[in-house]
Amino acid sequence: MHRKMRNISAALFILLIPFAAQAQIPKPSERNWIEDVVEKVLPSVVNISSVKKVSTNQSPLFSDPFFRDFFGNRVPRERVQQALGSGVIVSGDGYIVTSSHVVSGADEVEVRLSDERTFTAKIIGTDPKSDVAVIKIDAKDLPVIKMGSSSDLRIGSYVLAVGNPYGLEGTVTHGIISALGRTGLGITEYENFIQTDAPINPGNSGGALVNMEGELIGINTAILSQSGGNIGIGFAIPVNLVMNVVDSLRQYGRVVRGWLGVTVQEVTPDIAEAMGLESTKGVLIADVVKGSPAAKAGIRQGDVVVSIQGRAVNDPSSLQFLVSEIAPGTSVPVTVVRNGGRKTVNVTIGDLAKAQTPEETFVVQDSRFLQGASVTDLTPPLRDSLEVPNTIDGVVVAGVESNSAAASTGLRPGDVIVAINNTKIAGLAEFKKVIQGINGRRMELSIFRQGMILNMTLIR
Repeated sequence: MHRKMRNISAALFILLIPFAAQAQIPKPSERNWIEDVVEKVLPSVVNISSVKKVSTNQSPLFSDPFFRDFFGNRVPRERVQQALGSGVIVSGDGYIVTSSHVVSGADEVEVRLSDERTFTAKIIGTDPKSDVAVIKIDAKDLPVIKMGSSSDLRIGSYVLAVGNPYGLEGTVTHGIISALGRTGLGITEYENFIQTDAPINPGNSGGALVNMEGELIGINTAILSQSGGNIGIGFAIPVNLVMNVVDSLRQYGRVVRGWLGVTVQEVTPDIAEAMGLESTKGVLIADVVKGSPAAKAGIRQGDVVVSIQGRAVNDPSSLQFLVSEIAPGTSVPVTVVRNGGRKTVNVTIGDLAKAQTPEETFVVQDSRFLQGASVTDLTPPLRDSLEVPNTIDGVVVAGVESNSAAASTGLRPGDVIVAINNTKIAGLAEFKKVIQGINGRRMELSIFRQGMILNMTLIR
């Protein structure tokens, strides 16, 4: 009986193989579209080679005169790192998009076109948070790739990956979109990847992922592999995100991103059950940064954000990504679940870069205890990143000079000075005023550090 079943199974397996194999072979019409697309796309994809000079740490033995005399000065003080990648021409006057990790920190960047012309490129800007970079060559009338959209992609659609894996120029591979909106991979800070089974290998980074019309829908950036080679899981940055970064870098020299000003956490099954939620979709607001766009709009701790601008929020990564795409100053509807019901509030999105950059940093010059400390206002993003509760105000220690009085006091970057001589510090202006009146040999100092208030009595 068992033997018969095994025979039947084997027969079924043999019968199924031809059908499976046949399904994977493109029809003649499909081959035609591939040929047409390749002909259109190849001239717009370039080969990129970057060189970075890195200083080497020499052995302490080379400080020994005897050792140096014996071996001579033959040990190089720097080494050269070379990176190979791909790029896509996005404007006829020489602007090229690629992966940030291909050119970031490079001393020299060389671009070779499909017609074998070679140019030295200038780095316009890099954005490691999305792994997108813009470079430019001095050329005109270049073949520009046709732009597509990543907002209406469908799983199962045919795609081509075009690039230079292992330096092999003009390589084309064929596959489908395996998944959309991949997050939590730890590749970049802002993740919303297109997953494809089109073979992608080292050197493909920065190359084009195109649809059946030859339109750019993504920039290939990474593979998931233990061996370093392709195993059918590759990732591309959606073209909508790519072009937002490109436009920002070209216009402002930096990436302009939206900012909401909240600390969030996943909605676990236990949280969903406790709050009477229908599913685990959405994000729980753990804290709202004081003075942030969210706070001004009335978003509260304990709210569950389920959508922003009509787009579903599934997890913390998706909220971060959706907010980052919204231009600062834009008013958008944010839907939250509160007390079992839904509520929509309008939030005017802030500028993440401006919120993160303090307007002023003050270096203490004349102080028996704080000389050498650089302090700045506790901005909402700093409060968020340092996990400072809204009940605490003060100034943030941005830096401490070595061998200074502040260093002897024990101050560290990231400390928040909340009170001096029992006078609360509301901000930088209050801090300056307080330290000007200190002339004694004793100081009472209160700082917030890693979730705790430390009270110190300093005597000198």
